[in-house]
Amino acid sequence: MRIAIVGSGPSGFYAAQSLLASHPTARIDLLERLPTPYGLVRGGVAPDHQKIKRVVKTYAKTAADPRVRWFGNIELGRDVTIDELLARYDQVVLAVGAQSARKLGIPGEDLRGVFTATEFVAWYNAHPQFQDRAFPLHVKDVVVVGVGNVAMDVARILLASRSHLAGTDITAAALDDLTDGKRTRVHVLGRRGPAQAAFTPKELREIAELEGVDVRTRANEVELDPLSAAWLAEHGTKADHDNVAFVKECAGAREERESGEMWLRFCTQPVEILGEEGKVAGVRVERTEIIERNGGLSARGTGETEVLPAGLVLEAVGYRMIALPGVPFDAKRGVVPHVDGAVIDGESRVPDLFVVGWAKRGPSGLIGTNKGDSAATVATMLELGVVRPAEGPDPEGWLLERQPMLVRWEDWERLDELERVRGAEVGKVREKFTSVQQMLAEIDCLDPNCDEVR
Repeated sequence: MRIAIVGSGPSGFYAAQSLLASHPTARIDLLERLPTPYGLVRGGVAPDHQKIKRVVKTYAKTAADPRVRWFGNIELGRDVTIDELLARYDQVVLAVGAQSARKLGIPGEDLRGVFTATEFVAWYNAHPQFQDRAFPLHVKDVVVVGVGNVAMDVARILLASRSHLAGTDITAAALDDLTDGKRTRVHVLGRRGPAQAAFTPKELREIAELEGVDVRTRANEVELDPLSAAWLAEHGTKADHDNVAFVKECAGAREERESGEMWLRFCTQPVEILGEEGKVAGVRVERTEIIERNGGLSARGTGETEVLPAGLVLEAVGYRMIALPGVPFDAKRGVVPHVDGAVIDGESRVPDLFVVGWAKRGPSGLIGTNKGDSAATVATMLELGVVRPAEGPDPEGWLLERQPMLVRWEDWERLDELERVRGAEVGKVREKFTSVQQMLAEIDCLDPNCDEVR
């Protein structure tokens, strides 16, 4: 049985692992739109979190299995269609993640200097599609909207020193731009209170441990309201309690730092982005209060506002999937509709088409969350079996016809090694390539018949 997995991030590799373990005769092709594998592990995990990135060693072992092939630079919708894949593979798994970002939907989002955190993270992590972004980093104040781990990553990278980032795999251009700036304050906004914060205690403490950086809060914003206090006492995890305790420690008057401060604001929501001459100048924020709504705790505006100065605004309010050509899409939830991982179109199941990861459940969970999620979909695949067996020859020749610049795993291994060599020359873990054209040129020149290695 031959199976195509579209996407080679964590969910795609975990789906392949589960299939190999439970279906010994399966032959798996992983199809990736970029010439590089690993999805958000490569393009989303912060450059100073190298320990987390070690998970790719497990994925590389999967790719080395003789039953698995990896093909890069092949894109669903551009080079092949979903119907064509279903005709040539017994089953197809969508592991495409969430490639876009949610927006705030407030006035002023079209001003210069307003970006999503998704763009910023992809830029400093060398994603080829985001290298044209020009972030105004020579500003004193930055506003980051959201209090999840992505917001914490963004704030930490903005405030980190050159020495902190220099040995990582951050791009050379991002390292220069970030560490040549004049940022001294990063304001991080959360609509609800500290008991509802989505970041982990580790992420927050990493910022507090940066040399020359203070994490500061306002005492009135970290004092729990009765509803949050009751929820924390009854349902709060250790992480929730740790978060609340830590942000309370950060409250109170302290001497201002020249190097950097992160102001962590709770019960504070943006209502308008203000501009001067078409670019960001500030953010009008509103004080909120915690209320009960639909069985949970929510935030409601009080009408009390203030203006925060800002030369750059980064919206870290979540990722969102982009609809794929020919694939059913739930626009409200931003996912592929499914039942236990089997894709549905209305009330009917799409034969032999399945989904895993963020495209299945939305942008939630950590990297390891995808392991169980993918295994659950694979269980559904095995239970339902193949409805329409594929016909015809091995799809590799057809894929090459559709994309003559098809990248294979051995090509990626050569790119990987070259990135490491380039990094070692300047004291870094790796120096990533930042454009698809550059990667393809290197692969071509790294051919044994090439006279010169660039």
